Amino acid sequence: MKSKKISIVDYGMGNIRSVQKAFESFGATCNITWDEDEILSSNGIILPGVGAFPDAMANIKKFKIDVTLQKAIKMNIPILGICLGMQLLFDESDEVRNTNGLGFIRGKIKKFQIDLKVPHMGWNNLNIIKSSPILEGVKNSSYVYFVHSYYAEMNEENIDAATLYGANVPAVVSNGNIFGTQFHPEKSGDPGIQMLKNFWKLCD
Repeated sequence: MKSKKISIVDYGMGNIRSVQKAFESFGATCNITWDEDEILSSNGIILPGVGAFPDAMANIKKFKIDVTLQKAIKMNIPILGICLGMQLLFDESDEVRNTNGLGFIRGKIKKFQIDLKVPHMGWNNLNIIKSSPILEGVKNSSYVYFVHSYYAEMNEENIDAATLYGANVPAVVSNGNIFGTQFHPEKSGDPGIQMLKNFWKLCD
């Protein structure tokens, strides 16, 4: 029987190594790759990301990762998008220019139009809206670490947790076995590590 592993998708953007170290901190096995065969032989997939949405989508299409992720969904492999990686899961974004996303979760990524400082940077608490396997063992009002200027305008049915920052901001989203966190779980202390453990458990 093959050992369980997850693939962290390398498309040239994101704090990939810190995500890998967070998983390794509790004994999870993960590799960093953009190779289709390696990704599709994994038990779970992490889509990280830091930077601009159009640049990220350009790289994803360049490496044909969008095609690989479509295949992964058909194979029922769990996917977790982190920060920009979460935003890429949506239909489109108006960052820089209107750009199509992966379309795995309905909604659009839009810039904050609020009276507070943008980007939303630092610790903020989660309002857990409904039970989710990714949030098992995470206490309501737990603080997690955000860094973003854009947020998801989306259907409420796909929001598992939100945070308040001049608006009700989707913080944990899901659609079947596709999950996303607007914050960085790898930088969010115990609650963040618990979510990564939950995702690792989902990959059985």
